[in-house]
Amino acid sequence: MAEAPELHSHHEGRPLLAVFSATFFVRFAFGITVAVLASYISGSSNGLGQSTVGVVGIVAALSPVGEFSTVMFSGAAADRYGRFPVLFLGIGVAAVIFLLIALTRDPVLLAVANLGYGVASGAILASSLAIVADFSDLGERGFEMGRFDAMNLSGWIAGFAFGLGIRSVVGNSSLGVAFVIGAAILAGGLGFSALLLRRRPVPRGSPMYSFGKVAHHIFRKSVLLVTLPWLAIYMLIGTALVFFGSAASGVGIPLVELAAIIAVGGLLLVITQPLFGRLSDRFGRMRLMTTGASGFVLVMLFASLVVAYGPSVPLLVGLGASVIVALMYGPAALAALTDLSSEVGRATTMSIYSLTISVGMLAGLLASSQLYSHLGDRGLFIFFGALAVALAALTAARLAELRGHGLDRPTTPVL
Repeated sequence: MAEAPELHSHHEGRPLLAVFSATFFVRFAFGITVAVLASYISGSSNGLGQSTVGVVGIVAALSPVGEFSTVMFSGAAADRYGRFPVLFLGIGVAAVIFLLIALTRDPVLLAVANLGYGVASGAILASSLAIVADFSDLGERGFEMGRFDAMNLSGWIAGFAFGLGIRSVVGNSSLGVAFVIGAAILAGGLGFSALLLRRRPVPRGSPMYSFGKVAHHIFRKSVLLVTLPWLAIYMLIGTALVFFGSAASGVGIPLVELAAIIAVGGLLLVITQPLFGRLSDRFGRMRLMTTGASGFVLVMLFASLVVAYGPSVPLLVGLGASVIVALMYGPAALAALTDLSSEVGRATTMSIYSLTISVGMLAGLLASSQLYSHLGDRGLFIFFGALAVALAALTAARLAELRGHGLDRPTTPVL
């Protein structure tokens, strides 16, 4: 049977607070480990040579492989057995895997471990998004997804900044401590979220949900056109997260300063994401999505200029402003995806977000690392240019689909 509707009241705040808290702790832990992963694998904290970029890229790419190959099953499991059991199981498994990573630097073992916590990451994200969708009404979905995105992205960035700080004060031989800290944070987040839900009713799964309905919920044109732009976006983000710290060291930016800049960016996320989500509730999903996609194109333009001419103040200001505009995309697109989902199969539908971004991170890591290894900076320009064209084309296709349904105004909230 379907989940009890009385459990979905937006006045019940504990489940949302629990998932927001768990999201921040999970992404903070992941951010720490991503910041040190390249140095941990290569054994050097002072930049990457072209000969090591390929190895780092392949090991890091195994996490997205684990995520996209299992996340649809994780979403279906959340629909059938309940959101919170899948969420908490994913967090617990990730904590154990982080501890195992701290025990080895063997690239093969690290690749296997990365594959495992990719599986856990998919379960965490699909169940979390379904919980937020369950407890938000149509007129507030953008705002709630904005709050989720704020916790998600600020956790990533704060953890990434913290990880860069660890790299600046801890010798490379002791970098394993970053993964131990990550495991502790995951365990703490799990305990805190479970405490918030103590003796509180939460939605249960639907025993009648059929795993055979996965394709029906996911492979719809409208769903695909909302989620596919994330493919291009996360090709960019995945590359930046893995290589940004080492690249910054290579052009002379101190890690402490870089960590401080990124931490300030995390604070801006907490403010802007709910605001952008509220704007999508008021003015429409597609208007915010189109503006955000344009921001990402500008991000890649300024990133190319930084690569070509160095990190001058005007270019960094332009890059920062473009990032703020790009952040409009996330909450609006997540709310649009929720609008397209049904209650019983919601986690399955939301899992395509995780599927798309994990494929994007995998493709981005492989493409950027190989292009840079063979072509140097010119390879990065080709990479950024291709992503910009793809993002513009996908946004145009979504607008054309809306007009084909007679929804020619970009302010339509639903669809």
